[in-house]
Amino acid sequence: MPYQTNDHHPAFEEYCETIFELQEDGVDVIQARIVERLQVSRPAVSEMIKKMKDADLVLFNGNAIFLSDKGKRLANQVVRRHRLAERFLTDVLGLSWAEAHHEAGKWEHVVSPRVEAAFLKLLEDPTTCPHGNPIPGSDYQVPEGTSALAEINVGNEFVIERIPEELEFQPGLLEFLEDANLIPGITGKVTAVSPDGTTTVDVRGSQVGVGAFASQRILVCTP
Repeated sequence: MPYQTNDHHPAFEEYCETIFELQEDGVDVIQARIVERLQVSRPAVSEMIKKMKDADLVLFNGNAIFLSDKGKRLANQVVRRHRLAERFLTDVLGLSWAEAHHEAGKWEHVVSPRVEAAFLKLLEDPTTCPHGNPIPGSDYQVPEGTSALAEINVGNEFVIERIPEELEFQPGLLEFLEDANLIPGITGKVTAVSPDGTTTVDVRGSQVGVGAFASQRILVCTP
């Protein structure tokens, strides 16, 4: 039988993590958003949310779904272990962003407190995952002046801060961003904006077009 780190079923962990990430990205959490994120049926989501309410993991305000204090604790644990695992898989084992994201989705359910502590020691207490998203419980501080890439004017430079979780679920997007060096800490310059919302940027001498969906969500700071 697979080793589990707590008394919660992995499905409860998955749903708490999903609600946490949607709220982190500023998305109003309703059942339809969970259906879209997890790619499962509406009846399956409805049934699971009911079970989570019975387990005191979620609360409701009309159609909106919120994590209870108990649900927040579980979500913080799962998200923390997922993002630590991603950091280990990329920084130590050399996996790509996409591979690490996929593998960390399995590790998050089985990482024990002892392994989590070992991750923190080995990685020297990282504050973000490889995509720049905060690790719950770390000393992460939100940088001042953060905005979406789409808000940067042509001719201005930027430093990439975060690739929000929402973009990690877009097929092929993580591979594209990593290959194009659109990663946290990299400095770029906006060179053009198309009528369709595509933002063209210069990164290390290469011109890269970032579609409207991604450019409206990638978070950057001005140097």
